[in-house]
Amino acid sequence: MIERAIKGIILKKLADKKIIILLGPRQTGKSTLLQLLQKDFKTPVAWWNGDETDIRTLLENPTSTKLKSLIGKSKTLIIDEAQRIENIGICLKLITDNIRNVKVIATGSSSFDLANNINEPLTGRKWEYYLFPISFEEMASHTSLLEEKRLLSHRLIYGYYPEVITSAGDEQALLKQLSDSYLYKDILTWERIKKPDKLEKLVQALAFQVAQLISYNELAQLCGLNPETVEKYINILEKAFIVYRLPAFSRNLRNELKKSYKIYFYDNGLRNAVINQFNQANLRNDISQLWENWFITERLKFLNNHQKFASRYFWRTLAQQEVDYVEDANGKISAFECKWSVKSKNYISRAFSSAYPNAEANIVSPDNADKFLII
Repeated sequence: MIERAIKGIILKKLADKKIIILLGPRQTGKSTLLQLLQKDFKTPVAWWNGDETDIRTLLENPTSTKLKSLIGKSKTLIIDEAQRIENIGICLKLITDNIRNVKVIATGSSSFDLANNINEPLTGRKWEYYLFPISFEEMASHTSLLEEKRLLSHRLIYGYYPEVITSAGDEQALLKQLSDSYLYKDILTWERIKKPDKLEKLVQALAFQVAQLISYNELAQLCGLNPETVEKYINILEKAFIVYRLPAFSRNLRNELKKSYKIYFYDNGLRNAVINQFNQANLRNDISQLWENWFITERLKFLNNHQKFASRYFWRTLAQQEVDYVEDANGKISAFECKWSVKSKNYISRAFSSAYPNAEANIVSPDNADKFLII
């Protein structure tokens, strides 16, 4: 069993009264993690699954009296796929405010309702954590750093979904199944999107433009949508933990981009499945983009798993001087330039260094990436 870094963090929060909310893509191991932690839960333990129709029906119009009856003598309540339950925020608030001695843990594979509906009613009542596909650091702890560096090209293509990692030889089939069943069916069901073929075209367009500036107007033309709908669909994909955007970093220069975004996928394997490109690293013309997507996503997992907080950006000027990735951690600025080939130019943009002379500058290659991803 691959040990998940977030496990220890959740363990420490089991004793207090706050709700624990665990968000992340489907199939990343949220339910498995909670099953592993079950021996540490106060008993009896009740499990509710938001994917089940009867559970959703029971919780449609929650009251504290009704919830007390449903929970009974349980000391721990697990609500899986809680985002599927209408008014989940109100339900959780009623439990935490009116039912004593019950520890609630809610998981969600999207933040459609879970994140949007609970932020206000659960202010000060929750701990929120994320479980992403397995990280480079977690795999290095499970096998060895040497083994993970040896498998790096393989991970760039197939990614880090748990089942994909543990099913050698079946990676392509599993990723295609995951992309078909999750990317489209779930999202279309939840959001009642009227143009599913357009959404599919948009996801494919984003996959081809990974690690690049995105233009809503350009994407709209490619997909046959209007720019407002493109932005709405990208927001949905972000809430489903399929893609995420990095905003532009701008502090000093007049010619810095200020309102632009670059797009990344939470998992390289899922990205490659969307466009059905599984050819090996030495045969690809997008290896630099894959490397950038891999490192920036692994850095996201690293910060998340160690509860380190930093604002995340890219940097670019109108003259197309750029830095792939920038972090701002309480005023400490760190710049990262991602280079798959160590033979590439190995310096941070002079314009950036001149504008931000106190920034830490890093060139990231396969030789030294572990320095930034493992404590």
